[in-house]
Amino acid sequence: MRVLLVEDSEILGEAIRDHVAAMGHVVVWCATLAEAFVASGSGEFGVVLLDLRLPDGSGLSLLQSMREAKEVVPIVVLTAFDQISDQMEALRCGATDFLTKPFSLARLARCLQAIKA
Repeated sequence: MRVLLVEDSEILGEAIRDHVAAMGHVVVWCATLAEAFVASGSGEFGVVLLDLRLPDGSGLSLLQSMREAKEVVPIVVLTAFDQISDQMEALRCGATDFLTKPFSLARLARCLQAIKA
């Protein structure tokens, strides 16, 4: 499965990329919202792992754009902010799931396996 990873933290991005790739998936990693918009239009993805707080804007704008374009790809929101309002807004915009940082790579793997099933 092709995975679009949108995460600006280099350390976390590398850890997620390496773990997801070790699970047998192809990972396209973007560190900015602008890169993610370009990547999302360049091919089919089985899932999007999307950070909410990016250096050039909110991940919610990508989420909303993908849903307005009727893309049905599962989108898992990743954020360091454990705010119910963030979770509710992400789900209202069409997120499939929500992981609060820090999360274990095992938790991420279970999430991806559930989506793939």
